[in-house]
Amino acid sequence: MSMAMPVDRVSASASAREPVPTRRMPRAERREQIARTAATVFVCGGFDGTSMDDVAREAGVTRLIVYRIFESKEELYRAVLDLVIDDLAAFRLLWRHAAHEPAFREVAALFKRAVTDHAIVLIEPAMSDPTLRRWAAESVVSHLYESVCLWLDDGDIARDDEFVVLITEGIRAMVIRWIELAGAAR
Repeated sequence: MSMAMPVDRVSASASAREPVPTRRMPRAERREQIARTAATVFVCGGFDGTSMDDVAREAGVTRLIVYRIFESKEELYRAVLDLVIDDLAAFRLLWRHAAHEPAFREVAALFKRAVTDHAIVLIEPAMSDPTLRRWAAESVVSHLYESVCLWLDDGDIARDDEFVVLITEGIRAMVIRWIELAGAAR
């Protein structure tokens, strides 16, 4: 004879439900939160391989909340694309214009400094001279940002993967050549 354990109906039904947000967000904030989460989910699964349930689960909300804000997966995907376009416009604005505006110069400088410092760390094992290393890092960052801006202005979105390979391999070849030349100059 088996002894059945009593089931706590309240906790059993609560655990079967989807996650519930801990605080109520304003609609615009919730919309952006879901769209930004969806961007990550779409990158992993693609449009066809991603469900609204996947997005809800990753966003930590119920499917109902996702559908209250976005009527369809197509509408959600368009919102994600709009966010990406806005982010790219912000990137161009920061890189091309903010650095030249007195009120925003420091923000652009901080951003560039952080990325340059990261590049220095990556280059350091191969380039021992600190002056050359800083110059190489600043050159790489400037070249990369300007190339990305030019691609965003004139490139073909269908060829983005090709651009990424070209810019990555081009920068790698450039840095390798600089390292070779710096070693030969010693």
